[in-house]
Amino acid sequence: MKVAAPYIALMKLRVVELLLVTTLPALFLASRGLPPLGVSIATLIGGTLAAGAANAFNMVIESDSDRLMGRTAHRPIANKDISEGRALAFAFSISLIALAIMFAFTNLLATGLTISAITYYVFIYTIALKRRTSQNIVWGGIAGCFPVVIGWSAVTGSLASPALWFFLLIFFWTPPHFWALAIKYKDDYEAAGIPMLPVVATQKNVSTQMWFHTLAMTVTSFIVLQSADFPKVFYLANALLNLFFIWLMSKMRGEKIQIERAAIKIFHGSITYLTLYSLMLILGAFYV
Repeated sequence: MKVAAPYIALMKLRVVELLLVTTLPALFLASRGLPPLGVSIATLIGGTLAAGAANAFNMVIESDSDRLMGRTAHRPIANKDISEGRALAFAFSISLIALAIMFAFTNLLATGLTISAITYYVFIYTIALKRRTSQNIVWGGIAGCFPVVIGWSAVTGSLASPALWFFLLIFFWTPPHFWALAIKYKDDYEAAGIPMLPVVATQKNVSTQMWFHTLAMTVTSFIVLQSADFPKVFYLANALLNLFFIWLMSKMRGEKIQIERAAIKIFHGSITYLTLYSLMLILGAFYV
């Protein structure tokens, strides 16, 4: 287990959990109820390995900056638990296994989207955007939206409006979620030379952009329900859930220490929001 630990750490499974949280409702929605067991297991295993591979590639590429940040200095390449060569070999290996599983047990579209997700995260977000623009997480965050369309296409072999609107909801959800964390670790990102928005913009600018994405997410959350023909009772539950997130956002004002405390609550609250929203979609899939 001690030998395997660095490889498991490369996959950042705590991050992968969030991706699986959005894959599950897509599987249920596409099936309008209980999804096929074999396809579901293959999609979840393939998705876990694919996301883990993308994270491993990310750690290889960012090993130097990881050493400069307190939050990431413990990562297996940064602290020399594993060499970059072995990490790279591991990333390629589990990528191939993930794609083989998706191809064998789902379909060509889901497999192609899985390839796109890995490629986008590694080349677009990590290499092209992260060190070049303060909007890195906005456009780079698209990689985290792919599990929705992968899950849907794994069941149907196609895409439809509920999946595309859910994809857009994750797109709007990602910046408030990640910028809240970046507010807390602003000094780390600055030390590593990564231009996260809280590093290069005023707090007012950061708050304004977080509010924009929050309100866009709220609107999109209702469109997802409408596109999937959910019963009206789910609209009420959704309204309460979004009011919870807006309430968290309203706390981000005052002195620096108050803003940082509010930001951490937003970060954790955003995970709660996405989890409960996904559970609501799973439940609703049996009524559409």
